[in-house]
Amino acid sequence: MAQSQNEALAPPRHIAIIMDGNGRWAKQRGLPRTAGHAAGAEAFRRIANYCRTLGVEYLTVYAFSTENWKRSQEEVAGIMKLLRRYLEEALRDMQKNRVRFCFFGDLSRLSPDLQKLCRDAESQSQDYDVQVNFCLNYGGRDEIVRAARSFAEDVAAGKYQPQDLTEERLSQYLYSRDVPDPELIIRPSGEKRTSNFLLWQSAYSEYVFMNVLWPDFTPAHLDEAIAEYHRRNRRFGGT
Repeated sequence: MAQSQNEALAPPRHIAIIMDGNGRWAKQRGLPRTAGHAAGAEAFRRIANYCRTLGVEYLTVYAFSTENWKRSQEEVAGIMKLLRRYLEEALRDMQKNRVRFCFFGDLSRLSPDLQKLCRDAESQSQDYDVQVNFCLNYGGRDEIVRAARSFAEDVAAGKYQPQDLTEERLSQYLYSRDVPDPELIIRPSGEKRTSNFLLWQSAYSEYVFMNVLWPDFTPAHLDEAIAEYHRRNRRFGGT
């Protein structure tokens, strides 16, 4: 296992990652896109395990966006197959790994068996400490719209008045309720955009963009991103 070059630097409590570049990784090697997603899944295992050794409390990953349904049926089916296999393995090894699973997104569009695997993973891991949040059929704008709609329904039911809406209250209607906002968001692949990821939660996150495709992302790259995070002056609007 890679050793951190910055062992004196405590990792952020919550790290989020946009796992980008699987398709380009496969194309560079003359492989189908599904092979890139398989390599990306292995990169996720590698980084999730490393985050646990570093003491990261929350890891949030962009697994499948609301826009990803526009991809070919073959590619979507391949991604869902990989997710199903990963969850089946995770359920078998859950007691050993002691990772808590949470899912951010609208799971209703997934197949019934995959929805059940997600629910089982959440319920069987709820007492564990290290939490991995999978953003699955997730979009930041969609999340905010759903939160606003839910609050409006509570207003209509007489639970709140419109003026009762605050940032703190709206946060409790998000998928990420009770989860601290990420201090660090990493996007590999060389792209420099947020892609509808954690739009509310990332208001004061530090973004680190890296020129490495996700399947090639290693613990050393994570060390580099954490070091960059510690070089930032986080003022939160102050001086």
